[in-house]
Amino acid sequence: MIWGCITIARDVQHEINEMIRDREIRVIDANGEMIGIMKPADARKLAEEAGLDLVKVSPHAKPPVCKILDYGKFRYEEIRKQKEAKKKQKSMTVKEIRMSVRVEEHDIQVKARNAEKFLQQGHRVKLTIRFRGREMIYTNQGRQVLLDFANRLKDYGTVAKSPKLEGRNMSIFLSPKGSKDNK
Repeated sequence: MIWGCITIARDVQHEINEMIRDREIRVIDANGEMIGIMKPADARKLAEEAGLDLVKVSPHAKPPVCKILDYGKFRYEEIRKQKEAKKKQKSMTVKEIRMSVRVEEHDIQVKARNAEKFLQQGHRVKLTIRFRGREMIYTNQGRQVLLDFANRLKDYGTVAKSPKLEGRNMSIFLSPKGSKDNK
């Protein structure tokens, strides 16, 4: 006989009612008071008498901790907390600025202003230099252009990843000042 709110959660993450197969479990009642250690069958009877479910809330404890509660309400609260945490999570986007090795001073100034604006908005900035044809000989010059560019923006951001050559592109990452992913 399977009873309870199994159909509410299609992705059942907790063992409930008959799914609990441990020898003995620590049981907490609906009011949050510790009942003690007992067999799952006895705990299920207590839950059934209260019209609630027996839910394993801490499976890794010795013995596992089970709580007598309304499983549907428990899942609803859990999903609501997850959604709330997701809302508070700040996603950081990466803005890319591309240049070549033979970039002129005015172009660097314009791109630096854009990068400064992105960093002030809280975005990470990826500066990329693409080497074309025989420009691959000048990778050291490209590295210097990236480091000079990063040096211009030192008041607004810090270097998160140093210049790295990947194929024909060399890139460097800048993070806004005060960001947690700064190294």
